[in-house]
Amino acid sequence: MKNNDMQPIQNLSYLVYFQNSLEHLATFLLNKQYSQVFVLTDTNTTEYCLPTLREHIPENIRYDLIEIDAGEENKNIDFCIGIWKTLLDFGADRKALLINLGGGVVTDMGAFAASTYKRGIDFIQIPTTLLAQVDASVGGKTGIDLDTVKNIIGTFAQPQAVYIDTNFLTTLDTRQIRSGFAEIIKHGLIFDASYFQKVQKINWEAVPEELIYRSIQIKNEVVTQDPTEQGLRKILNFGHTIGHAIESYFLDKRDLMLLHGEAVALGMISEAYLSNKLTGLSIADLETIVSYISSIYPIQAVPQEAYTELVTYMKNDKKNNLTQISCSLLRTIGVCGYDSFVSEEDIIESLNFLITVKNR
Repeated sequence: MKNNDMQPIQNLSYLVYFQNSLEHLATFLLNKQYSQVFVLTDTNTTEYCLPTLREHIPENIRYDLIEIDAGEENKNIDFCIGIWKTLLDFGADRKALLINLGGGVVTDMGAFAASTYKRGIDFIQIPTTLLAQVDASVGGKTGIDLDTVKNIIGTFAQPQAVYIDTNFLTTLDTRQIRSGFAEIIKHGLIFDASYFQKVQKINWEAVPEELIYRSIQIKNEVVTQDPTEQGLRKILNFGHTIGHAIESYFLDKRDLMLLHGEAVALGMISEAYLSNKLTGLSIADLETIVSYISSIYPIQAVPQEAYTELVTYMKNDKKNNLTQISCSLLRTIGVCGYDSFVSEEDIIESLNFLITVKNR
């Protein structure tokens, strides 16, 4: 794919701009004529990304900055209240705009704050991490965590636009890039086997733009068919039922805390095991998935004495039917089903399998 082929991607009600994306921002802001403009950042994006954004905001448009602390542990109601109070203190009305400049924490929480302030104000997403670019900023999901339960409070709300600028990725360390790369792997596994083959051949530390673009296309194609996750969109949860539980378990363990993509990588290994057991994924495909993921991600297994705690996290997952734990499982590489209800015994087996992978 040539760079000039990377045209804006059409979602149901907005465009995802990719090539020279921020050049479109000034036109957007001038055409919309918002009453007020706010920019939400975290302490990292204020330093590393805001200067770039400033260059693309017209001189005659004034904005106010709202800054939060960086980190998943801050994606909670307390910080969200801080955003609401700041908007209120500045007299933001329903014709205001919130620009979310950051990774998944900023785009998830900023979108949630905007979608609920005065029953909803406009927002745009400018994701600055690989994870947010290929996943969190596209699709209209908003959310915050409650205690250590991931994204349990949220809304479906669509942005006015999404601006993808891969230059922001140069501000990230390799661990952050690796975290985002897990979602790229997932997109191939659930939707496009040939894409997964391409993914395996590249250097994950320097992801080509065309792969990022293709990942966004896959995510967009799924969510436009099922905006509110009634069916097909659930396939995007592959690796996340167990992955979110693992992430939640380690969230308050400072020295062991996992990034989202690191936990999802572990979840994909465990759920690939369940796919082999329950939905027909071949042993060969299972081994391909396990070998590839474990070649990139450190395998941090959960202590067996914590299994009950993990199962409790999974029972609180949004996708469940009452107390039945729901997973999206692979049939083969490139084809994923959803609404596979698994037992606690299945979960425990899959977590034990993760230990065997760690011990290889």
